Amino acid sequence: MKTTIKRILSLVLATIFVASALALSSCTPVKSAVKIGVPDDATNLARAIKLLESAGFIEVDPAAGYSPELKDITKYIYNIELVPTTANTLTSTLQDYAASTINGTYATSKGLIPSKDAILIENQTDKDNPYVNIIVARTAEKDKAEYKTIVEAFQTAYVGEYMLEKYTEAYYPSFSYEKPSQTAAEIVAEADAYTSTKDGKTVVKVGVCGSANSHWNAVQKVLDERNAGIYIELVEFDAYNLPNQALNEGDIDLNSFQHKAYLNKEVTANGYDLTIIGDTLIAPLALYSEKVDTPVALKELAGLK
Repeated sequence: MKTTIKRILSLVLATIFVASALALSSCTPVKSAVKIGVPDDATNLARAIKLLESAGFIEVDPAAGYSPELKDITKYIYNIELVPTTANTLTSTLQDYAASTINGTYATSKGLIPSKDAILIENQTDKDNPYVNIIVARTAEKDKAEYKTIVEAFQTAYVGEYMLEKYTEAYYPSFSYEKPSQTAAEIVAEADAYTSTKDGKTVVKVGVCGSANSHWNAVQKVLDERNAGIYIELVEFDAYNLPNQALNEGDIDLNSFQHKAYLNKEVTANGYDLTIIGDTLIAPLALYSEKVDTPVALKELAGLK
């Protein structure tokens, strides 16, 4: 009888112990995922996903290429949550997230400088990146010597440094070069004060959009220094659907306002016979944070998934 009672008491105590352990474990808080703000439009969301993939935060289905969606993330290596947010509000809501991926034009307009403030910047010289901006010609004229000369003048240290300084890193050159002897500030002052003339030169009409086109004056200065005999005449359009149409119809000679993905979309939709002849710049997406100062610190904050 005593043995039976002891067994019953042992079972009761064991049951109480297990129940207590389960209760304690259920009370242990699960660490919340670290939130990272990302643009909610398809193009820049895809770029944000690729940026975080490049830094080892996530794994993405390779079949998605450069256009992944959230559903294409196959593994969260670190305990993070991507929060789609209206792109132009990511600077004002930066304090609400552990970090946010912000497009260059939005970041710099709020005083953020990628090289100083970003903890991770999109690769600027990735030739396969469909968001690199380009110079475009009609396919039949893609090999014209004048056009090759213009691309070569564009892809110089002088123009690269001009863009970085003039646009406060909203745009990065999408070509490599060695640093020039002049400072970027000196180059901007010199190029902005430079004037050229079309007298005796071959005029090449280049279609552009927006207000950030003063770097073409730097291109002109390089052309003149090389005695290229080419004068760039900018033709400004007020809508992005117009320069490709104008180029295809022969109203202009080249255009330079779009990235590769947009050109591909336009060619497919409208049957334009246009070809890329050179890379120019990229408005890089970058990762900013008010809580950490490196991707490694962000990983430590999040912890492994």
